[in-house]
Amino acid sequence: MAVAVPAALVFTGVGVGQASDHLPSSSDARHTHSAHKVAAASGLDDPAKKEIAMKLVSSAENSSLDWRAQFKYIEDIGDGRGYTAGIIGFCSGTGDMLELVEYYTQQKPGNVLAKYLPALREVNGSDSHDGLDPNFTKDWKKAAADKAFQDAQEHERDRVYFNPAVKQGKGDGLGALGQFIYYDAIVMHGPGDSKYSFGGIRKTALSKAKSPAQGGNETTYLNAFLDARKEAMKSEEAHSDTSRVDTEQRKFLNEKNFDLTPPLKWKVYGDPYEITS
Repeated sequence: MAVAVPAALVFTGVGVGQASDHLPSSSDARHTHSAHKVAAASGLDDPAKKEIAMKLVSSAENSSLDWRAQFKYIEDIGDGRGYTAGIIGFCSGTGDMLELVEYYTQQKPGNVLAKYLPALREVNGSDSHDGLDPNFTKDWKKAAADKAFQDAQEHERDRVYFNPAVKQGKGDGLGALGQFIYYDAIVMHGPGDSKYSFGGIRKTALSKAKSPAQGGNETTYLNAFLDARKEAMKSEEAHSDTSRVDTEQRKFLNEKNFDLTPPLKWKVYGDPYEITS
C-alpha cells in the first residue's frame, strides 16, 4: 500500500517509525494534559480497538468490514505499484510484499510463494509483473489458506504500519482515534520523511498546529493532520477520492469520539457502514 520508494527507505528503522524523530521528550510527556494521558492509555492496541481499526481500513480498501477475508485478495489496481494484495495492501512495487514473502519463507521454507522471491526483488520499485505472471495471483490465493501465511501478513502489518503508528500517536498525546488516523495514513502513504509520506504529512500538520503532547488542542491538531493528508491523497489520481477522510475520520473527529467508542457510523465512497459494538 505504501508509496513506491526504495525498500531501504520503507524498512530501515521501521520498527520505531521514521517519523519518530519528533517524538516528545519525557519531560514534555509529563506535561501532557491528564485527559490525553487517559485517552492514549486506552489506545488502538487494545484488542477491541484494533479490531475496529482493521474493519475501518477494510471498508476503505476492500468495501467490506470482513478484513480477515482479505488474506487472499490480490489485484493490480493500476496505481503504479504493481500487485496490491492481502489484508493491508502489500505491494509488489514498494518493498512490503517482498518483505512479507521473505518473512513467510523464513517461517515456512519451501512455501508456494518462495519461488517468486527473485522476481519480487527484480520488480521492487516498479509496476512490472515480470517473473510473477501468469501464476503468482493463483499461488497467492493458495498461500492465503495457510495459517502461517495469515500470521505472516498480520506480523508484517503490525511491524511496518500498526505498531509505529500507535507508538507515534501515543507519543503525540493522541487517543485511539488519532492513532487510527495515523495508522490509515501510514498504510496508504508509507513511512518516511518525503512531503507526502506519513512523516511529511505529520511534519506539515505540526507546522500548522501543536500536538496535544506539545500542549495543543487535539481537535485542532487532528484537523491539521487530515488537511495535510487530503493534500497528499489528491497528489495521486488513484487516491484522489478523500471520502475515507471526509465521511469517516473527520466525522468521528467532529463527534469528538477520540476513543473510537461504538456505535460508529460512516461512509466510504458513498457506501454506509456501521459497527454497533
